[in-house]
Amino acid sequence: MAICKDFDKQWELITRGAVEILVPEDLERKLKNSISSNMPLRIKAGFDPTAPDLHLGHTVLIQKLRHFQELGHEVIFLIGDFTGMIGDPSGQSETRRPLTQEEVMDNAKTYKQQIFKLLDPEKTVIEFNTHWLGRMSAGELIRLSARYTVARMLERDDFQKRYHDQKPISIHEFLYPLLQGYDSVALKADVELGGTDQKFNLLVGRDLQRDYGQEPQVVITLPLLEGTDGVQKMSKSLNNYIGIEEPPREIFGKIMSISDRLMMRYYELLSDLDLAEINKLKEDMNKGYINPKDVKARLAKEIVQKFHDKAKADTAAREFDQIFKDKKLPEIVPEYKWRWDKDRMWVPYILKDLGITSGTSEALRLIKEGAVKVNGERLLKTDAELSNSQEYIIKVGRKKFVKIVP
Repeated sequence: MAICKDFDKQWELITRGAVEILVPEDLERKLKNSISSNMPLRIKAGFDPTAPDLHLGHTVLIQKLRHFQELGHEVIFLIGDFTGMIGDPSGQSETRRPLTQEEVMDNAKTYKQQIFKLLDPEKTVIEFNTHWLGRMSAGELIRLSARYTVARMLERDDFQKRYHDQKPISIHEFLYPLLQGYDSVALKADVELGGTDQKFNLLVGRDLQRDYGQEPQVVITLPLLEGTDGVQKMSKSLNNYIGIEEPPREIFGKIMSISDRLMMRYYELLSDLDLAEINKLKEDMNKGYINPKDVKARLAKEIVQKFHDKAKADTAAREFDQIFKDKKLPEIVPEYKWRWDKDRMWVPYILKDLGITSGTSEALRLIKEGAVKVNGERLLKTDAELSNSQEYIIKVGRKKFVKIVP
């Protein structure tokens, strides 16, 4: 694997979008040594498989791994199948439900499939931390625990807040940072990446490496990507996420719905465009030379292409124009052969049963807001029913379409 010999290029790409580097002097020294010796650095990022699907928030770290990969360094994608059963306490206001090994392994399988949408499989090392943590004896765990004090653990903001609020902190949660830190010892990591909420855990890795006689890793923290609401961290539970396995049309439409300010943040953290080109786009928008919608559509196409392919990205862009500019239907509308329990059925029930809304209450709210159309006509009555004698095209909101056939 050839190491990029241009230090300035390495530094620019590695620090792009980073919140904090601990410590910059160590990173500079490691990079220069790597260039002079033509030896790649070992770059680690850990992911606990606590849910089956990755979203764009997760890909901020994966994109940074890709940057290191492009520069010739060794990338280690660590699946925390052991730590995932504990649950990372970072940012948590209460103890998380531990996952079973079966749940963790099922999720881990999907992670392995999804990450190669961004990473080069031939240049990526996949590790599972159960390989060393699962073999750790009780005595070894006690000796590891002896390296950190309760006082140090309570320096963490989330632990400190829960302690002062008299909310329980389980002993196994104290073990989590130690086990994550030990991962860096086991892998002899030169650099570890993590979100800003991971800073404490990442620094534990530095401390433990030093204790075990290794050169401490450089810590690079990256921002927590805001979701489509532009306010809160992207999360499936908050329904402000963009899943990388979602249909191209969904990904495209969700990106087109974000604010212009958030769009530029997505460009910096998720796009492959260089910073100079991104800054030029921003400058041209501010001067009114280009329409922000066109800049957003470019981003949406790039991201859809990254997780699907160019043909599907082009189709998603064309469908979006048809729906929102030409007021036409998309080329592909999901079709359902509806099983009618009776001759006529209540529309909110149909929307709920199709999974378009989370329940009939949400369906009623959308109808009251005028967000539901049936065969092109806005639905105005909350007690409306559909007959089993014809087919219907239902539009909900700006981008959800479904066709029901009798």
